[in-house]
Amino acid sequence: MNSLPAIPGACHAPPPETPAGQDAVRVALVGMPNTGKSTLFNRLTGGHAEIANWPGLTVDLLRGTLPPGRQGRAYELIDLPGIHGLSGGGPEQTSEDEAIVLRFLQSTPPQLVVVVLNAAQAASQLRLLLQVQALGFPTLLALNMSDEARRFGVAIDADRLGERLDLPVLVVSAREGEGIAALLQAIHDADPTPEGHAAGAVPVAPADPATLEERRERLVAECVRLPGEVHDRRSRRLDAVLLHPLVGPVLFLAIVLAMFQAIYAVAVPLQEGMALVFDLLRERVLLPGLAATGTPPLLGSFLVEGLWMGITTVAGFLPLIFCFYLLLAVVEDSGYLPRAAFLMDGLMNLLGLDGRAFVLQMMGFGCNVPAIMGTRVIRDPAMRLLAMLVIPFALCQARLTVFVFLAGIFFPRPWWAPALVLFGFYVLSFLAAILTGLIFKRAFPSREAFVLELPPYRPPSLHTMLRRAWREMTNFMVTTRSFIVLGAALVWLLTHLPPASAQGSVPSVAQAIGGVFQPVLGPIGMTPDLTVSLFFGFIAKEILLGAMAVIHHTGQAGLGTALRQAITPLQALSFMTFTLLYTPCLSTVAVQLKESRSRPFVLLSVGWSLALAWAIAFLVYQGGTLALRAFPAA
Repeated sequence: MNSLPAIPGACHAPPPETPAGQDAVRVALVGMPNTGKSTLFNRLTGGHAEIANWPGLTVDLLRGTLPPGRQGRAYELIDLPGIHGLSGGGPEQTSEDEAIVLRFLQSTPPQLVVVVLNAAQAASQLRLLLQVQALGFPTLLALNMSDEARRFGVAIDADRLGERLDLPVLVVSAREGEGIAALLQAIHDADPTPEGHAAGAVPVAPADPATLEERRERLVAECVRLPGEVHDRRSRRLDAVLLHPLVGPVLFLAIVLAMFQAIYAVAVPLQEGMALVFDLLRERVLLPGLAATGTPPLLGSFLVEGLWMGITTVAGFLPLIFCFYLLLAVVEDSGYLPRAAFLMDGLMNLLGLDGRAFVLQMMGFGCNVPAIMGTRVIRDPAMRLLAMLVIPFALCQARLTVFVFLAGIFFPRPWWAPALVLFGFYVLSFLAAILTGLIFKRAFPSREAFVLELPPYRPPSLHTMLRRAWREMTNFMVTTRSFIVLGAALVWLLTHLPPASAQGSVPSVAQAIGGVFQPVLGPIGMTPDLTVSLFFGFIAKEILLGAMAVIHHTGQAGLGTALRQAITPLQALSFMTFTLLYTPCLSTVAVQLKESRSRPFVLLSVGWSLALAWAIAFLVYQGGTLALRAFPAA
């Protein structure tokens, strides 16, 4: 039996206890990016893996429980990151995803490996199967996307391929639910206790690449029938327009603008409806309940003006988050996102990056944290660091909630103005990334080649889209609930202490903090109240509006009126500009440190974002002030 290639940092610690128990059979899913591996994981386990139709999305180890086998035997399924091969090279040749897979196979050897290949591309992807099989793991082959293979005219003799490989070969379509039951039965029928791997034995050298390549060619000749050309006329017709060097970028910008307009048109009315419901509950239920129980005024103020207003203001944005991820799922699941990467590759090259960084920047619209983790697909360490430097400028959904609210309040007319404001900040986020790349590309030089497979266009699955949007919306509340509660409580304390500040005789702690930073933030239009909100935004941008609601002693329905009385539209623009560019949230900083393993790099990222945010906000506020003085009628 051949050994796993040595990977720096690998260890042989005992595997963690699985959800199914210590005796569960450990099954690993291994496959290339864009083979539908995560979709198959969901089909087999009912779990929740991230599904997107572009290469390299899955970067974490996802775990789920399979239905029990014979005599109730428990099975655990682990979805490993998508990789292109098991080269076993040094750090310069091995991507972080490949290193993760190799470390997992070394330190937590599975008792069965299910290799997932795209049936339409089996001729080239068989190389990965042979590499895994050469390591000596009991293996099953799942030829996924079989429906697409048939549509493209690719025919595979699965029985003959299984005989030549001496392993079970299953033809499946995870998207359509084809062959799933047979695959599950094959997993149950496999021998769960192979010698050597159960004990974690590790012999010496990987299989010879030339030998594996010769065997791959022989298997393709005997078992795979390829058409003269792949019959995917639909993708070619669409690509002729969407990848056109002039038309393509214009259409891309138009698609993004349409997304923001749709978000504003659909989500804002729902958000306003939730705000009215929350205010009604406060007036009809919460306040009478506190009065009936004789709650002390100070405690009542804390519960109503602190916790209730802060939490419900943030919760009011759940419809917006749902709509955002619903539309993002359309872009990802359709196959358009990798084409956007291909389209923007030329521009990204000028910044010392490639199309993958653009895709990760797009991922950052959901959340900067998984986008930074997604840089593991970049092999070159310097390019990976540069990508981690530019991703935090992406307009994430947390910032989007702030911008949708403020744009609707300060720029409500004409009807398309709020979406145009959002689009402007979207463009600004890319301009900040471009400027960062131009400035720092010499500090992080890279020459890694960019190779990206363009998947065929696929109609998005409504079920997948709705499930993802619901999951992201609920995850938002689950993962941020502690930050929101603590943030709302702390804002209330800062605005109500010392007690004498309630009568206005002395400034509150919040006012004192805002005053200390006024010489620095005053020139960009920040008031002391806005300054305090920005401090809480560093913890999590989701808290910003909740903090504002607590500071102004109002709920979401009345927050707009309070802000219009407190600041000008120009101050609102400056505040949004600074919020977009300044220090990313605490979670983003933490994952930057984890992924870069460099405190100086993280300090550089935080310092640069603060400096850039102040400089651009200064130009917006001071330039706008001069323009208003020159053209007062405007």
